[in-house]
Amino acid sequence: MYDGRGGKPVHTDVGINADTIAFVGELSNAVGKTEIDAHGLAVAPGFINMLSWADGSLIQDGRSMSDIKQGVTLEVFGEGWSPGPRKKKNKNDTTWESLGEYFSYLEKKKVSPNFASFVGATTVRSYVLGFENRKPTAAELTEMKQLVEVAMKEGAMGVGSSLIYAPADYASTEELIELCKTASSFGGIYITHMRSESDKIFRALNETFRIAKEANIPAEIYHLKINNTWNWNKVDTVIAKIDSAQKAGLKITADMYTYNASGTGLTARLPTWVQEGGIKAMCARLKNPAIRKRVLRELELGIPTKNSDPKDVMVMGFRKDSLNKRYAGKRLNEIARLHGKSANETLLDLVIADRSSIPTIFFLISEDNVKRMLQLPYVSICSDAASIPAEKPFTDASTHPRTYGSFARLLGKYVRDEKIMSLEEAIRRLTSLPASNLKLQKRGSLTTGNYADVVVFDPSTIKDNATFENSHAYAQGVQHVLVNGVPVLKDGNHTGQMPGRCVRGSGYKK
Repeated sequence: MYDGRGGKPVHTDVGINADTIAFVGELSNAVGKTEIDAHGLAVAPGFINMLSWADGSLIQDGRSMSDIKQGVTLEVFGEGWSPGPRKKKNKNDTTWESLGEYFSYLEKKKVSPNFASFVGATTVRSYVLGFENRKPTAAELTEMKQLVEVAMKEGAMGVGSSLIYAPADYASTEELIELCKTASSFGGIYITHMRSESDKIFRALNETFRIAKEANIPAEIYHLKINNTWNWNKVDTVIAKIDSAQKAGLKITADMYTYNASGTGLTARLPTWVQEGGIKAMCARLKNPAIRKRVLRELELGIPTKNSDPKDVMVMGFRKDSLNKRYAGKRLNEIARLHGKSANETLLDLVIADRSSIPTIFFLISEDNVKRMLQLPYVSICSDAASIPAEKPFTDASTHPRTYGSFARLLGKYVRDEKIMSLEEAIRRLTSLPASNLKLQKRGSLTTGNYADVVVFDPSTIKDNATFENSHAYAQGVQHVLVNGVPVLKDGNHTGQMPGRCVRGSGYKK
């Protein structure tokens, strides 16, 4: 048994009563209504996914297959966008408006894992300002802060941002500080996809530290990484800057996925000014010859944080079948050759033709830096993906292999095979570290009185099987998973049980 706090494993028994760990110790003479023989296996607290996009996929399929089969028992949403607040599309919309109503909706629907969420800074901004690229008025900023306050009282973990994307990057540092001051007053934290993970990463770190300091709030960096070969040598300085901020008294943490490639939209290569107003407005602008010429000139010069070699860009799929059949799964340089234009011209043509952000893999991260950053004691793990079953219609489009493998890859490739950290330390990073950062009560360790979120896995066989070429493949090695004391995975198979609950933040008011 690994208690989740980083201590050496011990041979012992765990007794569970209803949803609670009732006893840890010698139970050889006891009899349970249900018994799991875990000889030769590792027993650990359920894993926490610090950046999950399962807020939508759980509505489609509540089993959470790709993550449950890796031992994930808590999904945390809110990277810039959160399920609420939102405006209903029409009067017949029977779903939800606030984040709290979304929590109730998902609990009523019933899902297998527990779930939590930050309130998205982008969601709040777009609720008040739409997709406009401007500063909020004083009244609008007050309304935005009130939305954050409501979300915090409903149980949000804090404020989440995604400052590399439009319309998120239209927000000033001062705007974010004001939102975070509200979250801080309820004990929340700030979590951010920084404004740059490439050429301007130092400036982006400084902004994160400033927000943490001026809002008096802990800050976590989403999926810590350094993009593009010419920036890889900045790793020592990045780590030193975080260390310095921590020593100065700021609470700075980070999370990562365990791959050397990121996944986002092909539109991430475009300047954000042209994306104002959303896809429809952007496509209209890109058809304007003068605007198109300006965009191409900026692409040629290289947009800081966004420029990348077309050979390192793999397009996963399109909305249009005709584009899928011709280009899906190919690199941008090859697509450009088939299209008969430059990579930048091809990019614009594809966005206009598909009228979507176009899911894409970017191979821009150093494997050595992945290993280096994984060893940082304040780094927890995320998938940055939905949690889906490997079956239709979910398999109709390719996905990033992190969807199926981020947690198993840590325990198999990096712990067992490459030995970059001990198994007990890896489990701490998956459990008590993120639980502590989120200020969760009664979760994150196998301790008497805690909720019985438990994973039983085989350290000798756990392994990620999904690849960039064959992305829909479950991980192996996890035998049993319990959520709130209820078995949701037994002998590697889903039981059909849906005991997941909303885990609310420290500002929650019933």
